[in-house]
Amino acid sequence: MSTPPKDRSQPGAAVGRRQLHPAWIVAAVAFLALVGAAGFRAAPGALMVPLQQEFGWSLTVLSAAVSINLVLFGLTAPFAAALMERFGIRGVTATALVLIGLGSALTVFVNQSWQILLTWGVLIGLGTGSMALVFAATIANTWFVKSRGLVIGILTAGSAAGQLVFLPFIAMLAQDPGWRQASLLIAAGALAVVPLVLKFLKNSPADAGVLPYGQDPAAVQEPAPQDGPRVNAAVRALQALRRASRVRTFWALVAGFAICGATTNGLIGTHFIPSAHDHGMPETTAAGLLAVVGIFDIVGTIASGWLTDRFNPRVLLAVYYQFRGIGLLVLPLLLNAEIQPSMIVFVVIYGLDWVATVPPTAAICRETFGADGSVVFGWVFAAHQLGAAAAALGAGAIREATGQYTYAWLGAAAMCTVAAVISATIRKPAPSREPEPAPTP
Repeated sequence: MSTPPKDRSQPGAAVGRRQLHPAWIVAAVAFLALVGAAGFRAAPGALMVPLQQEFGWSLTVLSAAVSINLVLFGLTAPFAAALMERFGIRGVTATALVLIGLGSALTVFVNQSWQILLTWGVLIGLGTGSMALVFAATIANTWFVKSRGLVIGILTAGSAAGQLVFLPFIAMLAQDPGWRQASLLIAAGALAVVPLVLKFLKNSPADAGVLPYGQDPAAVQEPAPQDGPRVNAAVRALQALRRASRVRTFWALVAGFAICGATTNGLIGTHFIPSAHDHGMPETTAAGLLAVVGIFDIVGTIASGWLTDRFNPRVLLAVYYQFRGIGLLVLPLLLNAEIQPSMIVFVVIYGLDWVATVPPTAAICRETFGADGSVVFGWVFAAHQLGAAAAALGAGAIREATGQYTYAWLGAAAMCTVAAVISATIRKPAPSREPEPAPTP
């Protein structure tokens, strides 16, 4: 009996043993997409002072624009995850990059404060929200069974790499020739990745005729047939939220990640450069320090992904948050007009810890919520951005009320200790038990 020809439509048929698995190509393109989308994450801190000088807008107004961005960045994430499930990763990602590019390019025409709220806040907020860290979790959960934590770490590092690539150029362009050219650089960075996304970012392993990387072919189950119309993406996101809200672990992750957002994007990402400027440090020098944070963030996040595949993610979260709190506690003593060795130590440690929290948080979501894991992580990430928005606005208000940022740094340090305690007390989910068969009569 002759052997039938290999059916390349079957998962796994298209990949030989020595051939690079398509999952890694998808991960590489996703990394570049996150780099392109990350330009704006570096922009507010570097552009706040030039915008204040040109238009006379208060720091509170500019902080409000960043806060709107961060809120939408967070609230869009769970719906974006559901949209990716419904319409595919490729289309949602390309649309998000176009929104980021459009919002950044239109910024060059602003001359009133409400316009910066629209461009910085609404357009870029919606775009970056669809390209949030939930994108990394979706890619990892869809394409990988083996090395999920490592992949999430690598993709999360893409955001840090974006800040590393863009921040020094944004700071230099903001001074000469001006902040408008910096905004156009961000737009170009986001739009340049769109063709790669459309060509190489497959929606699922089935589209490439393969199994997810590391999937045991013997464990593959046939997908359940769809009964009736597919669930609307918004309904899917809200249903996942309703189910997750009944679980204590969800609220623990929400609380911890809100503090994570407050102490990264909201506080350091938005206000470190203005705070350093208050102490006489040039903006380009402060931007260079944040770029170094980005370098060590890449190392720290990838290492965190590797550790997450091997150790209890709850313990990792507690350690990460506590180290961050110690760093924030001493920061007011380190700020100076010139870079001191102690500041370099702070930058390295803070960089290693910057978003090292993402792989263990995503792992706990997957472990606890199963198929809802990516969408639930989107809701947890929404809390991250709400915390960031509150910190961005609150720190600006503290600076205007007291003339300094000291109370903002100290308050954030205390919150990190709270996050460490909460994370350490998260319980592991109980192992599922198969129901016993009914007795035979």
